[in-house]
Amino acid sequence: MRHFALTIIGRDRAGIVSEVTGILYQLGCNIADSSCSILGGQFSMILIISHPEMQNQTTLSEAFAVLEQSGLSVFLRTLKPGGEERPDLQGEICMISVYGADKPGIVYRVARELGDRQINITDLNTKLIGEKEAPVYVMMIEAILTAGMTVEDVEQWMTALKNEMNVDISVRSITPLEL
Repeated sequence: MRHFALTIIGRDRAGIVSEVTGILYQLGCNIADSSCSILGGQFSMILIISHPEMQNQTTLSEAFAVLEQSGLSVFLRTLKPGGEERPDLQGEICMISVYGADKPGIVYRVARELGDRQINITDLNTKLIGEKEAPVYVMMIEAILTAGMTVEDVEQWMTALKNEMNVDISVRSITPLEL
């Protein structure tokens, strides 16, 4: 079965998710994984989709032409086989939250600290909250710790960065539930 990456970007408005998923439903596509968010007033969505019979992206591209006519940008890519349905991520899952005054370098410095230790970031979101005159930068990271690492280790590594950048960084373990 072929898998495709579908990306939709454009000015936010109500109904985009319904339109996209309606097209996929009508085509008989399956959504294996997805993420959507509003980034600075722009709607963004990325999906990993599949279809039991589609072998190329021509039919998909044609079906999404209506969205492009409405002002959205649609990008479609055929994925190479392997790893598109469920990542094989081993290790303890943790959530890292960062709060502080908005300034350049917060994302880079935290990501570098994790990357230097081979900690895999599986999800990262940022936004500004609070008053316009004194915005607070918020970053939420979901990460997979490598074997032998603990949440306490990450908290210890982040202490110097926390003090240097004058931000609040907290780390907590996330225990997956089995249904």
